Amino acid sequence: MNTAVAEQSLTHSWIEDLFAIVIGTAMVSFGVILLRQSGALTGSIAGVAFLLHYLTHWAFGIFFFVLNLPFYYLAVRRMGWSFTIKTFCAVVCVSVFSELHPVFIHIDNLQPFYAAIFGNILMGVGFIVLFRHKMSLGGINVLALYLQDKGIIKAGKLQMIIDTFVLIASFFIVNFEMLIASLIGAFIMNMIITINHRPERYLG
Repeated sequence: MNTAVAEQSLTHSWIEDLFAIVIGTAMVSFGVILLRQSGALTGSIAGVAFLLHYLTHWAFGIFFFVLNLPFYYLAVRRMGWSFTIKTFCAVVCVSVFSELHPVFIHIDNLQPFYAAIFGNILMGVGFIVLFRHKMSLGGINVLALYLQDKGIIKAGKLQMIIDTFVLIASFFIVNFEMLIASLIGAFIMNMIITINHRPERYLG
C-alpha cells in the first residue's frame, strides 16, 4: 500500500477530533478542579495560571486563556494551522469547563495528596487524548511537542523539567505539604505523558 494512502487512512476525521477535544478537555478541566479545590498546583502554563488565581482570586480560566495567546504564533509557524486551530479550541474548552464544573459539583472534604495525584492522573490522560489527535493545550505543550518532533527531547521530559521550576517558584504561595503533593502529582502526570505519548507507535 502506498505510504501516503496508508497515512491518510489513519488520519482522524473531524468528528473524531471533535469528540477528542470534548473528552480530553473535560478530563483535564476536572483535574484542574480537583487541584483548585484542594489548593494544589501543577506545572506549565496551568501552573502559572494557578499562581495568578491564588494571588488575585480572579478566574483560573481567564488566566489560562490569556497566557496561552503568545504561543499561537509559534504553533502556526512550526505546527501548522490545523494543529493551532484545534489547540485554540481545546484551550477555550478547558478555560470554560474549569469554570463550569464548580456549578455542578463541589467537594467539601478533599485530601491534598489524593487531589494532587488523582487530579494529575486525569490531566495526564486528557493530554494523551489531545496529543493523539494532533493538538495540545498551548503554552509549554506547543514547545514540548515541537522539540519532540525534532528529536531533541521527549515532550514529557521537557515538561517535567519546566514543571519542577514552576512548582519550586510556588513555594511562597502554598505550604510545604501542598508543594510536595503538587510535585508528586506533576511527576506522575509527566510520566503518563512520557510513557504513553509515543508517536512512533501511534500514527492516527
